[in-house]
Amino acid sequence: MANDIDLTKFKGRVFDLWTDYTFSQDSEINWFEELKVLLAEFFDVRFATYYKQDAHTFIQLNWNHSLIKKREAIRWIEIEGFFYEKDYAEIPFIRKGEKQCGEVSILFRSEDHEILGMLVMEATEKWEKFAKTSEVNEFILIISKLVRMVRKSIFLTEQEHQYRNLFNVTKMFHSTLEVDQILKGTLLAVQDAFPDFENTLILSNDQDRKTSVPYKLFDYTSERPSTVEAYVSGEITSDLVENSKMKLLNIPIKGKQGIYGILQVSTPMDYLFSIRQKEFMKMLAATAGNALENAKLFIQSHRLVGDLQLINETTHKLNMNLSQEDMVIFLKNQLMKSFQPEHVCFVFIEDDEYSISVASSDYFYTLEGQMYIQHVGNQFKKLKDSLFVADFNRLSNTNVAYRSLVAIPLREQEKITGFSIVLHSDPYYFSFDSFKLMQSLIQHSSLALTNSALRNKLQEMVDRDHLTNLYARSYLDRYVEESMINDTSGIFVLMDIDNFKQVNDTHGHQVGDSILKQIATVIDKKVEQVGIGARWGGEELALYFPQMSVEDGKRICADLLEIIPIYTNPSVTVSVGLSGWSKRGNADFHNLFHHADIALYEAKNNGKNQLCIYEVTCH
Repeated sequence: MANDIDLTKFKGRVFDLWTDYTFSQDSEINWFEELKVLLAEFFDVRFATYYKQDAHTFIQLNWNHSLIKKREAIRWIEIEGFFYEKDYAEIPFIRKGEKQCGEVSILFRSEDHEILGMLVMEATEKWEKFAKTSEVNEFILIISKLVRMVRKSIFLTEQEHQYRNLFNVTKMFHSTLEVDQILKGTLLAVQDAFPDFENTLILSNDQDRKTSVPYKLFDYTSERPSTVEAYVSGEITSDLVENSKMKLLNIPIKGKQGIYGILQVSTPMDYLFSIRQKEFMKMLAATAGNALENAKLFIQSHRLVGDLQLINETTHKLNMNLSQEDMVIFLKNQLMKSFQPEHVCFVFIEDDEYSISVASSDYFYTLEGQMYIQHVGNQFKKLKDSLFVADFNRLSNTNVAYRSLVAIPLREQEKITGFSIVLHSDPYYFSFDSFKLMQSLIQHSSLALTNSALRNKLQEMVDRDHLTNLYARSYLDRYVEESMINDTSGIFVLMDIDNFKQVNDTHGHQVGDSILKQIATVIDKKVEQVGIGARWGGEELALYFPQMSVEDGKRICADLLEIIPIYTNPSVTVSVGLSGWSKRGNADFHNLFHHADIALYEAKNNGKNQLCIYEVTCH
């Protein structure tokens, strides 16, 4: 059949294109614009479109990656049947609505017959005539060679750009152990490779929070399933977000020891990533993951030294025989310095009653603060393990002010004797490393606090009379001596139970002991907040009131003389001797006791059941 197409001339013009675009830095669209000119000149073709093939999908070459323009993409499985044993065919649904006459689709292949792309163009009269000649196969072969050359040139150019980008990022990663710089470099590399797309950095909670790079924390409960899958599996995943008409590509930032986050790229829903682009993203994320891991190990090594120093300093301080209150205050300061919580609380448990330490933040005395204490207390009754709450709002039906909580139990062997709480208003504020350090710190402190409590109990046993629970004489001696140093005056009272031997002989010693307890109860109520009561010895009791005048002491003793017979069974009376001191006189510790003893002796000799004041008449 006669043919008007000069194929030799066409080949020459294609060769010129070949020469112009070999290792060219021009975009991959430009070469096809030149080819369209040739198609128009030789075949009168007014429209033509080129689709490049990637991952068994044909993607229109001149697609603008915007959210407005819709991509024309065709899957190979949809059109494979049209090309049975041939490389060109008419496909009716391609460019539907745009054509004015028939159209033809032509496949271009590599030397090993892999499909590289597809040309869709107007089936003009010249083309129809040419397609019936044997030269059509040579035409396809010529264009295939051009496509292979251009594809290879573009591949090398893009690969060079990507590897240069990756090299620069890797070079920067190797020059720093700053997490902030690594994250910045990662985002810049992604933005350089995909300038039209939005990128989001999703980091796991154990990362350093002190970074200026915008990121979000990974949360299993709120992330999309594809994001969770990428984080767990370490493989790239993609997902369509129907309501925003976007596609998400999730690339795990993976090191040798774990996955540290997700690099999420948002694209238009109809965008398809090429295999090469995915490989680049995977390599970038792996490089970033290894760099983050190295930085993390470096930070952890320094942190570990600091943690050991903190525990050593705390243990050393707590072994200095401090009071329990001083220990708790020191612990609070350590927690505030090391973990920067907004509130700290220490609670001690005795007989199922909660006692809040004075070192605790004032917030825990409010109703809201009490809610946290009750929640932690209830949890420890069930589980007896430390609590690490990243977001308290997920546990409560109402929004709370402080969303991050860590609570560590104080133990005496297996028994929980109290607990500490730290709070912060930001969710996910405390890292897991901080939680483990806090556990270690409190557990090391628990023994010291338990020993302090035991010392206090032992001292209480020494300072108290076991029968009456009044103070022992040794404690009273120290108390009065300190008062005579620090105060300006005081009153000392000695009290003796009248006819106590007769009570014991008549009713027995158990009743006698009961009488002592009953009088001790009366004394406790009378001296509350103004003085102390003590057992002086046998049936003698003592009271001391700092900063009190003789007249005030006289009134208290008169009340005791009146009410003791009423509140004892069998009813007994007492004799009372009173002495006082002041800075204006010659205050002497031993004389104060001696003078009260003289006054008591006088009260006994004057008929009992009365008060005598040293150097004053009896009443």
